[in-house]
Amino acid sequence: MVRVKRGNVARKRRTKILNLAKGFKGAHSRLFRVSNGQVMKALIYSYIGRKRRKRDFKKLWICRINSASRLSGVSYSKFRHLLKKSSISLNAKMLAQLALLDREAFLKLVNEVNN
Repeated sequence: MVRVKRGNVARKRRTKILNLAKGFKGAHSRLFRVSNGQVMKALIYSYIGRKRRKRDFKKLWICRINSASRLSGVSYSKFRHLLKKSSISLNAKMLAQLALLDREAFLKLVNEVNN
């Protein structure tokens, strides 16, 4: 049976992992076996974080819309229901931007759907 020499391939694989581990502390950035585990863990956390970011922004937008709409005496859920009833389709991000940056336009929108 022919002997398999993996020198080049193995080195490339290890350097790829060690490059991903740059910035980690101590052995986590220098030793392959340790850094491999840390890189795998970091990649899992980054995958989870990408999902979590969407969730967190949605929560933030809802809080902003809720606080701005309560100034007019309407809760968030009632406001969204009134928007749907009056067939105004604005997503949560745009409503939150209006509530934060252009308060007058947001209040006009609330008054429009409230009447």
